[in-house]
Amino acid sequence: MKQNVVTNMQIGLLAVSVVGLVVLGAFATASMQSNGAVSKPKDEVGGMSGVEPGSPKRKDKVVRTDAEWKKRLTPEQYKILRVKGTEAAFCGRFHDNKKTGVYHCAGCELPLFASNAKFDSGTGWPSFFQPVSKANTWTKRDSSYGMIRDEVLCARCDGHLGHVFDDGPSDKGGLRFCINSDALTFKASK
Repeated sequence: MKQNVVTNMQIGLLAVSVVGLVVLGAFATASMQSNGAVSKPKDEVGGMSGVEPGSPKRKDKVVRTDAEWKKRLTPEQYKILRVKGTEAAFCGRFHDNKKTGVYHCAGCELPLFASNAKFDSGTGWPSFFQPVSKANTWTKRDSSYGMIRDEVLCARCDGHLGHVFDDGPSDKGGLRFCINSDALTFKASK
């Protein structure tokens, strides 16, 4: 029996080591991307990087260089919007916001979600059952970190906002847009 305990402990340590290596690899990749070490695809708007493949075409499209985004955004906003990071649950400034108003993209100020579409999902992130307009957000498949999810992006600047899931309020369409606070600004109604 003592032999099995040691073997199970060794297996557990091996599993923790493998998970640690996967997480470190993900952070290294994100760090390389934010430092420009990994090349980004060119887009159709002036040859600058920043337009996601599959992004909706808009007359008001906002495209900036990586350096311009870093100047314009806080480090936290940059990590979320441009490097596709995630803030810690229950820590974002809007997860428990009860004020009436509209949430805008922190990158380009496009209106994204209204407070009357916000609900408490218990997840620790601002959750909405629908955007202000379907034209203001778009989604694409995200298979990072060994998961299959639908990423939500701003339709004007392609900033990463969060993910959308099908476990929202059934009487409101069943969607839950799980959005990072640092991807948003808030304008209260008067």
